[in-house]
Amino acid sequence: MMTKFLLGAAIAMTLASPAMAQRDVPLDARVGKLESEMRAVQRKVFPGGAGMMVEPQIAPTAPTPTEQTGVPASGALTDLTSRVTSLEQQLAAMTGQIEQNDHRLRQLEQQFEDYRKATDAKLAAPPPVSTVTAPPVGGPDVTVPEAPAPAAASGPAANVVKPSTGDAAEDGYLYGFRLWEAKRYGEAVTALKKVVADYPKSRRASYAQNLIGRAYLDDGKPSLASIAFYDNYKKFPDGERAPDSLYYLGSALVKLDKAADACKVYGELTDVYGATISAKMKADIVKARAAAKCK
Repeated sequence: MMTKFLLGAAIAMTLASPAMAQRDVPLDARVGKLESEMRAVQRKVFPGGAGMMVEPQIAPTAPTPTEQTGVPASGALTDLTSRVTSLEQQLAAMTGQIEQNDHRLRQLEQQFEDYRKATDAKLAAPPPVSTVTAPPVGGPDVTVPEAPAPAAASGPAANVVKPSTGDAAEDGYLYGFRLWEAKRYGEAVTALKKVVADYPKSRRASYAQNLIGRAYLDDGKPSLASIAFYDNYKKFPDGERAPDSLYYLGSALVKLDKAADACKVYGELTDVYGATISAKMKADIVKARAAAKCK
């Protein structure tokens, strides 16, 4: 995850900060140190992306004619000192931003961990037994349990056929998708959970975990949906459906009257995946933030 790469870079910068603070070190040593640290940060932020490397602003200059003895080069020295100081300030600002991003991610993870525990506790509690008072039949009133209403059909009566392509992960996901399309949400969740459990390395694991959340959301269970969406972002941050899960997580939180938390999720989505998501999703995020009245 990008924030974890940035955290590693921040640690490297923090360890190097005492050296930058020493203004009595010769300029050539400061420049070499700063350029080395900048390359270390870039390797953390853009692992393997040579094209993303930023060239240092301070580069060797062509040899200049030898100055006469006693003529000071104060102008060039002052300019070089200013540029080195500017570079140090840029590195310090980058370190601060890295630390802020990591702190925000830790806060978000803690909030959802607390929310998960509260939701699990509610789901584990036995439902209250509703009672009705029977009419008197030659004696005192008798309280009897109320019979539950028969469960409504979860989808069309037509059978949903499980595909057989030879790819078990693909077949399992497509089967769960067809059940979801047929509005047989409970069966869809069961089939999709099996895909995630049996094939966590498959690209379809991210798809399946995201669709579990969609099934819960469509079935009127935003609490379970929010947990499923967050699990997809946490377990498969590089998965193809991780951005979608963050977007729908915001929708689930709005349904739970947690608009402030939804706004944080939309911010996380933009920060982490803003460079890769589609133009349509970017437009959807703008609309969702407006609906949630995000600042």
